[in-house]
Amino acid sequence: MNSRMWRVALAAALALALASGASHAQDAKALGETVTKTVETHRQTQKKQDDWANEQADMTARYRAARAQVDYLQKRKDFEEKEVRALDEGIAEMNRRLIESVRLQDNLEDSLNAVIGRLDQWVARDIPFLKEERSNRLAAVRAEVAKPDVTGAEKLRRVLEALQVEANYGNTVDVFQERIVVGDEEIFADILKIGRVSVYWRTPDGTRVGEYDRGQQKWVALDPKYVAVINDTREMALRLRSTEVVSLPLGRIQP
Repeated sequence: MNSRMWRVALAAALALALASGASHAQDAKALGETVTKTVETHRQTQKKQDDWANEQADMTARYRAARAQVDYLQKRKDFEEKEVRALDEGIAEMNRRLIESVRLQDNLEDSLNAVIGRLDQWVARDIPFLKEERSNRLAAVRAEVAKPDVTGAEKLRRVLEALQVEANYGNTVDVFQERIVVGDEEIFADILKIGRVSVYWRTPDGTRVGEYDRGQQKWVALDPKYVAVINDTREMALRLRSTEVVSLPLGRIQP
């Protein structure tokens, strides 16, 4: 029992004693019971106050913890919303790039097909050599460009590769065999290509020679005086003899 409760009890007893004067024993007992009840009432009141103070302190701590959690969740929510906005912007940019990529892909294919078309025309007008090989190459490139599962970079690479091969034909001297028609005669001949300057033919026995006449756009025979020089040039192209300066007929320029 604390000092406050004792003071209350003593004050109550003193008041009763003064009021009653000379109290009887029965009154003293009643007074004791009253004091006891008063003290018990104050004790219970004090206990409830202490319990309430403890509960209040606990609720205050819980409120502060809940408030801190709310602040944390709000900051987390703001962060997540910022991340979502960034992701939405990234997705929108990717969609834009995808649409642009499809548009560029379509434009690229149109451009590549136009290049292949012009290359086809060039091969058709060019001097006749390796026509089947060149036509097959361009057909393969055209088929590759038409495939939807081939990347634009690969399609471009194939077209550039075909252009490079055609360009290299102008810097090389080649010998190969083909069937050609000279006049009304079909001949299996050795073909000698000098860059894109001219193309010559000779029979396998080396007794007859000729060239492709650009002006007439057909194979023609040459004077027998050119047999030796064309045979010598063929051997130089095949690296069967050392290189030397030769004089070859160039024929007429294509009109």
